[in-house]
Amino acid sequence: MTAAVNREIHLAARPHGWPTAENFRLVETAVPEPGPGQLLVRNRYMSVDPYMRGRMDDVKSYAPPFALDAPLDGGAIGEVVAGDVDGFAPGDLVLHGLGWREYALVGAASARKVNPDLAPVTAYLGVLGMIGLTAYAGLLDVARMQPGETVFVSAAAGAVGSLVGQIAKLRGAARVVGSAGSPAKVERLRALGFDAAFDYHDGPVRDSLKAAAPEGIDVYFDNVGGDHLEAAISALRPHGRVAICGMIAQYNAATPPAAPRNLALVIGKRLTLRGFLVGDHGDLRDEFVREMAGWLREGRVAYDETVVDGIENAPEAFLGLLRGENLGKMLVRL
Repeated sequence: MTAAVNREIHLAARPHGWPTAENFRLVETAVPEPGPGQLLVRNRYMSVDPYMRGRMDDVKSYAPPFALDAPLDGGAIGEVVAGDVDGFAPGDLVLHGLGWREYALVGAASARKVNPDLAPVTAYLGVLGMIGLTAYAGLLDVARMQPGETVFVSAAAGAVGSLVGQIAKLRGAARVVGSAGSPAKVERLRALGFDAAFDYHDGPVRDSLKAAAPEGIDVYFDNVGGDHLEAAISALRPHGRVAICGMIAQYNAATPPAAPRNLALVIGKRLTLRGFLVGDHGDLRDEFVREMAGWLREGRVAYDETVVDGIENAPEAFLGLLRGENLGKMLVRL
């Protein structure tokens, strides 16, 4: 065994409103021994994602809440160090769902080998993983974007949003507009090929969107909710579609949001608003990987990563994600 101690991040207390460092605890445990059908994996990278905030609340949802005084979980890439399982060997790199710890005891059925020669290993937590499939399925299957349409993406400098905009252009969108939280992020969106981008701090989102898409929009990919969703409903043309991926604007709110206040427009415009979970679109995975891997090889898709070092800094990486401090995918290197 390479180490006698395993470090994990536990949920120490459920947050009320915005999480703080006090909601997390760094815990040392013994490195476990694999049993039948199990792999001991030394994690190299772990993902932090907005959906994790909802799992910190003890409420019924599509995924069970995180348990108190137990390690959190989430996507991770690690190296197999022990385990007698056919098809796996020490040194194999695997994708699995037990992040937030340095060593994970992973059921072999839940581990997927990745090829570091095809792409950097971190890509399997982002552009070639759940993040990329979320962007692909949400835009093309849920919103059913068609060539020649105008697309608006909120939180467009984030891991999902930045890919949505690029996929839209590659699939023939006439115009792609993104919102972001700083001038630097706006400039990055323009470099990624967005036709227009704005900083949502500069004024009402509705006004900024109207200036960026004066003829209206056909598709809105929603990562934010709140005033962004309200602005999009106003800007959508008849028969417009909304793919609702997330609503980060209200994840930490102590009271219900005031917006959107214009839902009645959904009727007259015959709009479609559809929430989705990436897990419902596994049938698209092979198609997505083939197409995205081709775009990456050809240099037609770019992606950003923000990497924080050390398991002890994973809570701060997560809090930074909620504050919008990341560009692209937020990762922790262990």
